[in-house]
Amino acid sequence: MTGHPRTARRDVRALVSTVAAVVVAVGLAGCQVASPQAAAPAVIDGGTTLADATLVDDPKGYVGPSTALLAEAAIPVPESAPTPALPATVTDMQGTEVTVTDTSRILALDVYGTTSRIVYELGLGDNLVGRDASSSFPEAADLPLVTQSGHDLNAEAILALSPTLIITDTSLGPWDVVLQMRDAGIPVVVVDSERSLENVGTIIDQVAAAVGLPDEGAALAERSAAQIDAKIAEIAAVAPQDPAERLRIAFLYVRGQAGVYYMFGTDSGADTLITALGATDVATEIGWEGMRPLNDEGLVSAAPDVVLVMTKGLESAGGVDGLLEAIPALQSTPAGENRRIVDMSDNEILSYGPGTADVLDALAVALYAPAAPAS
Repeated sequence: MTGHPRTARRDVRALVSTVAAVVVAVGLAGCQVASPQAAAPAVIDGGTTLADATLVDDPKGYVGPSTALLAEAAIPVPESAPTPALPATVTDMQGTEVTVTDTSRILALDVYGTTSRIVYELGLGDNLVGRDASSSFPEAADLPLVTQSGHDLNAEAILALSPTLIITDTSLGPWDVVLQMRDAGIPVVVVDSERSLENVGTIIDQVAAAVGLPDEGAALAERSAAQIDAKIAEIAAVAPQDPAERLRIAFLYVRGQAGVYYMFGTDSGADTLITALGATDVATEIGWEGMRPLNDEGLVSAAPDVVLVMTKGLESAGGVDGLLEAIPALQSTPAGENRRIVDMSDNEILSYGPGTADVLDALAVALYAPAAPAS
């Protein structure tokens, strides 16, 4: 890849976003729940926060898997629903100028569940008329699904809900469905598909502009940034100060039934997550860019102490035992030897947005204060 460094970086991110959408869509379609015989990870009691958890003396030496669970909490919303400033005209991420005149029936759709969460926190949760498979938070659970086979958009299901606004990105498909919605006269605003700690505020601002609440969006972005900064500082206080003692973490994308095994590196979104957890991203350390098919040499040379995976991915591989069997090289790493596999819900772990501080907290508990494995 050649050209200006900033251009090259944007190209990498675009490639990562495209590959991620394809991998997630194909992988989830072939994902099956592990059999009852598959080894299950230890589960951290729901509601545990880092502030209340008991830290282990040696995070590097801890043996056994863990599941990171969000502390139970309702999504914070304004005391009264705000009044959108309409019409709102925005130029979306594809350079399309869109004028929004009605936000009474909103569909906020992406593979991460981020946009719907933002709409809720802006105070327009009652205006959402449907959801994607990743919008699994309790407040949205009863909304009708408009995705099928994992993350495929269903045109008929969308049109049946008569949306007055669709907010989406390029992580869902087929794209012809999005174009069909535009042809039907529905305003469609495409927001950034990249997800990382660096652009949480950007995504919030883009969604807020689309619903005519730019000031409320700015306030939510500021609050989210403050919460993230505070959580990173809290984690830094419990993580080893000596870089040599920090946990070495690899993020693996696993879809066992489909034979998909990727390692995420620089500009994948996983790199900033791992750094925020006070750990070393081993994929970035060995020069692994974006997301690439896993190979034995790369994994062994990375020598992770911990492997992060999505919960459904771990299930699809047959649990920890199945993952170690499917990736023999993992057994030759400290993470494999100690069965140090940390999983978190597919809908949460990379869903950068207003709930990012809570995701960091749950992962920090799994890393630095894991519950004892079930007997």
